[in-house]
Amino acid sequence: MKPSGPRRPQSRRPKEPRTKFAVDAMHGSLARKLRALGFDAAYYKEGEDEGLIETAAEEGRIILSSDRSLVSAAASRDLLAILLKGKSDSSRLREISEGATRLGVGLRRGDSLCSLCGKELQILPRARVAGLVPPSVENSHRLFYRCTSCGQLYWHGGHWKRLRSLARQLDEK
Repeated sequence: MKPSGPRRPQSRRPKEPRTKFAVDAMHGSLARKLRALGFDAAYYKEGEDEGLIETAAEEGRIILSSDRSLVSAAASRDLLAILLKGKSDSSRLREISEGATRLGVGLRRGDSLCSLCGKELQILPRARVAGLVPPSVENSHRLFYRCTSCGQLYWHGGHWKRLRSLARQLDEK
């Protein structure tokens, strides 16, 4: 019998494909929050609108932008796009929820992704982060998460609580 190795944690979310967004250059903070909330959010900080539109079409992404001409150009090609007018990420999340309802699209989240690069996170026990995080953080948390691509470390601190509060903007619809 083969040794089974470490068990991979079961996902808390169903395995339906998560909603995919193409977020324009004006909304980097929003893109990071969407990833942490479990959405596939590609952030386009460089390039022309045409490239973003083509990628959104190829990958089945909903375009999120405050640029009326970009949203209009996407709509003229029968692509899904949501115009963001809000000044805070909280109001923008509410607009995403309302826009998805208006477009007839369900918002499906998966487990949290790396807010920096959008890749999967793996669970790490406290012993594996010794010396990698401040001692106060190491001593006050049991579980940590590391990005499988860029190596960024995460834990459920105060920032996580604020993100959970923001997630309610999506769940209320």
